[in-house]
Amino acid sequence: MKRLAPLLAAAGLLASTLPLLTATQVSAAPAPAYLGQQPAWHRCSPDQPASYECATLKVPLDYRRPQGSTIDLAISRVKSENPAKRHGVMLLNPGGPGGPGLDLPLMAGEMMPKEVRDQYDLIGFDPRGVGASSPISCGLTDTEQNFDRPYRPETFSSDVTWARTVADKCRENAGAVLPHITTRNTARDMDTIRAVLGERKVSYLGYSYGTYLGAVYAQMFPERTDRFVLDSGVDPQRIWRGMIQVWATEAEPAYTRWTGWAAERSAEFGLGDSPKAVSDTFWALVARADREPIDFEGQKVNGDLIRSARGVFFYPAQATPLIAALKAAAEGKPQPAGPDAAELKRLLTGGRAAAQPASDNGTAVFWAVVCGDTGSWPRYTEQYERDAARDKVRYPLYGDFASNVKPCAFWDRPLEAATPMKKKANVLTVQNEWDSQTPLTSGQGLHRALKGSRMVLVAGGEGHGVYLVDPASCANAPVNSYLTTGRLPAEDVTCRTEPAPAERQGSAAPSKPSKPLPFPAGPGRF
Repeated sequence: MKRLAPLLAAAGLLASTLPLLTATQVSAAPAPAYLGQQPAWHRCSPDQPASYECATLKVPLDYRRPQGSTIDLAISRVKSENPAKRHGVMLLNPGGPGGPGLDLPLMAGEMMPKEVRDQYDLIGFDPRGVGASSPISCGLTDTEQNFDRPYRPETFSSDVTWARTVADKCRENAGAVLPHITTRNTARDMDTIRAVLGERKVSYLGYSYGTYLGAVYAQMFPERTDRFVLDSGVDPQRIWRGMIQVWATEAEPAYTRWTGWAAERSAEFGLGDSPKAVSDTFWALVARADREPIDFEGQKVNGDLIRSARGVFFYPAQATPLIAALKAAAEGKPQPAGPDAAELKRLLTGGRAAAQPASDNGTAVFWAVVCGDTGSWPRYTEQYERDAARDKVRYPLYGDFASNVKPCAFWDRPLEAATPMKKKANVLTVQNEWDSQTPLTSGQGLHRALKGSRMVLVAGGEGHGVYLVDPASCANAPVNSYLTTGRLPAEDVTCRTEPAPAERQGSAAPSKPSKPLPFPAGPGRF
């Protein structure tokens, strides 16, 4: 763990420690000084186990200038308790962009089966700009952080003002650092962690946005890529406007599935006895809320807020009581029996209605990455207006939200192009069929892009995140096998998780899986 760069060079391993240089360049280039640092491991917190250790590295702000300014990179670890079975290190990422990851070794380690856990030192890190890693801020208000903005011709100019304001405030408050908060630089940070720890290769478990980060690492450093699990996939061909727009296109089949589920339970929920009747009830409720907002749990709910909750329709057992409760509130009737009304409100707002404004660190990093990874964002506001008007008709649930103007229209041009997916990547991708944040078509796009990958698909699976998120998922067995043996399945795997006994006997569908891992909060994240 504490081998230094000179020792690596003497062992002929210096080429594997340089995050930027190719093997042919190494002989003429000394090891950058930051690769010679030794992590000063210490107990992360007195109220956490002593095995959970933290350290802070210094990494280049700009890897093109390795002797220039540095930023902090906070890392953590829980070491394998079985050195005889130890295979190496596994880096972890929860998604985002903007999600902190220092807690992941402790949390994931508690949930992994022993045969997997024994093989790895689990390594967490707050990606650059996040949490304890030289965090950035744009100074955004709580209102400015919300980018769920419906399109209307009369309000589009205010949408443009919002997008420009966010870009300007980010440039003003974090301009020197902002261009370097990108996926490619975070991948370089991952390789710096590998090098400082003295490892030839790294294994990796990444969720959601973390799948794209892992894919980029596998393309930039293929010879250092070991066992990679990419769970709930981001399609590299869609970064990043297309990944927001896919929320709209894929909400429509989820909505259609929901109407059928609710119609089969019309006696219980009273939303209609056919899919069309349920849909008519829903859109009448949206129109009613637009005319006169519904008072629901102390909040005025308009039709746009109902539409913006598009993610809930991927979970029929959650969406149906929510819509039934809103309908009862609109009609001035008592709330129907079922889930707690406060929980239904949380589903509707996606957790946005916090008592106090949240720090904008996660939002600042989100826009830095989403706008700074690719130069493909349109630069003319007229295109956003045309697209939003068109998609409001094509995808009425969320189309205008997804295609409306974003701060990236006013962002500075990226310093690098997006990473092409041309190299073979023997990685394992994992996907639920009904995933609201990285829908199935996105996960399939990641699998296609990574030549040599295998996919484990949970048919009928609901939820964002599979491995370790749903303890009963049928995907766990093939993932565990890959992580313990390093052997990919011979072919893609499609499986179906057996429902719990109560679900087989009753009318309920599987509820939304719990999220024991710290996925970034809110519906507008990957």
